Amino acid sequence: MFRTRRHWLKAALAGIGLAFGAPRPADARSVVPFDGRYRPGSIVIVTHQRQLYFVLGGGQALRYPVGVGRAGMAWHGRANVVQKRLSPAWADPDRPLAPVIPPGSPRNPMGAAVLGLNWDNYAIHGTNNPASIGGYVSHGCIRMHNADILDLYRRVSLGTEVIVLR
Repeated sequence: MFRTRRHWLKAALAGIGLAFGAPRPADARSVVPFDGRYRPGSIVIVTHQRQLYFVLGGGQALRYPVGVGRAGMAWHGRANVVQKRLSPAWADPDRPLAPVIPPGSPRNPMGAAVLGLNWDNYAIHGTNNPASIGGYVSHGCIRMHNADILDLYRRVSLGTEVIVLR
């Protein structure tokens, strides 16, 4: 029935509510001390930590675990949120004639929401592959758990500054 011991373990853990890819308490979103030089309401992404910080002010930020760009695809710099979409459709930018993947499809890599950036087609978005959070996994976009992107989506507005650090 199970191909490997890992498949058995995965099924057993899922049966007791500890599915792979679900945020563990140490990885879950939390309020943490944070450098006060960033403006409250801004987003700071530290790629080597694979963490996104929503700056609250007063030396604190809300920390979210993220997946970031693979080697050679990661970027750093400043951008702004220029688009917000819930349940977005997705089209492969490398295959313009490929069919659009509809919202809600398990094959849709955008997940529950997207914050589009004014930086070379990059975005902060959810994912339908929660096991990818915490890794170097994307073509440059920042991936978040769907619950986390929905939380962040409610907190930011168009024009929000995004700072991506190495």
